[in-house]
Amino acid sequence: MSLQTAVAYNWKTGHVVKRFRGHEREITKIACIPKSNQFFSASRDKSVLMWDLQGSSQPRQELSGHAMVVTGLAVSPDSSQLCTGSRDNSLLLWDVGTGQCVQRASVSRNLVTHLCWVPREPYVLQSSEDKTIRLWDSRGLQVAHVFPTKQHIQTHCDVSVDGHTCISCSSGFGGEGCEATLWDLRQTRDRMCEYKGHFQTVASCVFLPKSMALVPMIATSAHDSTVKIWNQDTGACLFTLSLDGSGPLTSLAVGDITSLLCASFYRGVHLLRVDCSRELELQEVAAF
Repeated sequence: MSLQTAVAYNWKTGHVVKRFRGHEREITKIACIPKSNQFFSASRDKSVLMWDLQGSSQPRQELSGHAMVVTGLAVSPDSSQLCTGSRDNSLLLWDVGTGQCVQRASVSRNLVTHLCWVPREPYVLQSSEDKTIRLWDSRGLQVAHVFPTKQHIQTHCDVSVDGHTCISCSSGFGGEGCEATLWDLRQTRDRMCEYKGHFQTVASCVFLPKSMALVPMIATSAHDSTVKIWNQDTGACLFTLSLDGSGPLTSLAVGDITSLLCASFYRGVHLLRVDCSRELELQEVAAF
């Protein structure tokens, strides 16, 4: 399969729904517009394309404005704006309806690794290769807060559904770095907890739905081919699943209240099932 192709799957069956071809280089990120059939793809070709699952196989929009690979995509809660970030140290804010760039900001050495929008707020969270996490105010696209600098590159970030906390994760090797960090978004904005146990770069971190268990949990995936589930409050590792032969694990997404999707270098997308009927357990159900 071409790395320039976006593929939509029925994640419950593994069946391919549609393929989208339009980028000239590898796709780096995907972001869906909530409650719609439309989504965006970012690429190393410096562009962002908008697609429609139910429409033409041709892109609806092409957004060009970055000077280097696009590495961050975040759609606003009301779906009216898209924020993009790049290794060119810049963030751009786009009007989704018109496809026009309405704001641009740049911070020296701010090589963006991921973006996510804070629910019900005008704020965008951003992780960076300069080892920091930034909170941006989209009303003028200015930095509202910079969290304390970590020791390693921050590879990914996620925001809780209530918008009160966020998590970021770190690069590393041999257990040095390789952690996820919980931050307070509302009060002191200090570090609240750390999750240590991976042995290589942690590439993705997500909050799990509260309905999955009695305690709040997060999940991480790493280049050491493991997915770990953690007690959000205590930092205790509750379960580790090894996906041997899959190579580095690159991203995580919540499917529903019992399912996780995990992308890997060598075996595509893994469908994982969270079982809390007895003790917490994470199982691989399928790969496609």
